[in-house]
Amino acid sequence: MNPAEEALLRQAIELAREAREVYGNPPFGSLLADADGNVLVKERNTTLTDKDITAHPELKLARWAARELDPETAAATTMYTSTQPCGMCTGAIERSGLGRVVYALSTEQFLSLRPPVVGGEYRLEGPALFDEARVPVDGYYQ
Repeated sequence: MNPAEEALLRQAIELAREAREVYGNPPFGSLLADADGNVLVKERNTTLTDKDITAHPELKLARWAARELDPETAAATTMYTSTQPCGMCTGAIERSGLGRVVYALSTEQFLSLRPPVVGGEYRLEGPALFDEARVPVDGYYQ
């Protein structure tokens, strides 16, 4: 990374600090920059203040890009984010067509800084009813 990219990543870290210290939300921040390094949009985690478990900054930026940018422009952007995106956000980033993600903390590093999550376990069952479930999907992606 060059000094300009490091500065953008530091801005994302500052957004994470603000999310926690100013707004009382989990400490995550992200921004989206164009090919020239100009910041297009910034977001903080707002899961607590919005009472929305999906209000991760990476997801909000991916949704913004999918809505506001044409595919060529989206592919030329870089998301700078304080922590490696979770699975939900990674899926949204892939679908939005963003070109690059640069993060400060890896998931492993992040998990070493917080206590283990208790609960949240669920059972995943399936696949089931393939012949019925395939009908609305079959042929859509051709």
